[in-house]
Amino acid sequence: MALPPIDAPPRLTSIAASDVAALAAGTAIFGTGGGGAVYNAQIAAELSLVEHGPVDVVTVGELGADDLVISMSGIGAPTVGIEMLSANHQIHSLMREGERAAGRPITTLMPAEIGGSNGIGPIGWAARLGLKMLDGDGMGRAFPDAAMVAMNVAGVPCDFAVMSDVVGNVSVIKTVDLHWMERLARALTVASGSICLGVHYPLTAETAKGAVIEGTVSAAARVGRALLEAPEPVDAVAQAVGGVILLRGKITDLDRRTEAGFARGSVTIAGTGADRGRLQRLELQNENLIVLEDGEVLASVPDNITIIDAETGQAITTESLRYGQRVAVLAWACDPLWRSPRGLELAGPRAFGYDLEYVPFDPTTARRAL
Repeated sequence: MALPPIDAPPRLTSIAASDVAALAAGTAIFGTGGGGAVYNAQIAAELSLVEHGPVDVVTVGELGADDLVISMSGIGAPTVGIEMLSANHQIHSLMREGERAAGRPITTLMPAEIGGSNGIGPIGWAARLGLKMLDGDGMGRAFPDAAMVAMNVAGVPCDFAVMSDVVGNVSVIKTVDLHWMERLARALTVASGSICLGVHYPLTAETAKGAVIEGTVSAAARVGRALLEAPEPVDAVAQAVGGVILLRGKITDLDRRTEAGFARGSVTIAGTGADRGRLQRLELQNENLIVLEDGEVLASVPDNITIIDAETGQAITTESLRYGQRVAVLAWACDPLWRSPRGLELAGPRAFGYDLEYVPFDPTTARRAL
């Protein structure tokens, strides 16, 4: 991760119910506006850990020959996920079909993305299933497309995906590549009301090496603690991620719609206080994609952009944005993997339909320009 070791504690070796609040706050920051609101997932994870006990956290280097890691996440429009909760049977259905497709037991869960509810949900699911958690994920943030994962950048093929909806439908998908998996999974999700749960990308101790973004569960906990414990949380979270506050202001316009299983649109923020007279627009597709001011791109995917509450520092997901909210726009550099040619092909501005050259976000330069 491209995160500075600011008062970094030892990595997590287990997760108890008392750790979830900090983890939820941190995963919300890493969600870059997406990944789903953490509130419901936080409550569910805390209850699961109280009932079933702590979850062991392992590194890639600690995986053994008998271990099989699989990514578990929600898929769909975050705007729908607020109201349509998952059913108790879904994770068990997914695990049965996942093990049948893999031909061996699954021992370890990994968040497909560390951002938002998809970063915190797998903790509760691991507790209920009696599995370990991998200290890593597939994105180092949140992205809206199944092809935008580190494993795909690394060239590791995805053997299958299993999806389950609240009604009880279970689908096994085997496709020629991740782009086809995204198309078919998105179609199933839309048919199921625009929200599903899924497992995909089985990894062994060997195939996980160099193919996942390591240490992100511990990083989320560190950032969350910094946010919750600081007297000035906005500045504390910016420091914890090595980022820059691009603007402090008020939401003055919001265009958001649920379309083809995504939350799409834009948000306009007018500066307040020292930033009065400035205006920024953020483009959205589940996550915050681009920050524009006076026609200039200040930050763009795959670098990280999160809108946080101007008082509490808590992240505000795209589905929770409201007119009049007092916010701050936070940006920081992505994991170096995403700045590779393959990473930019999958998750740079052009992957989202913007005819823009990617310019790496540099916190030092950004601070001087503001």
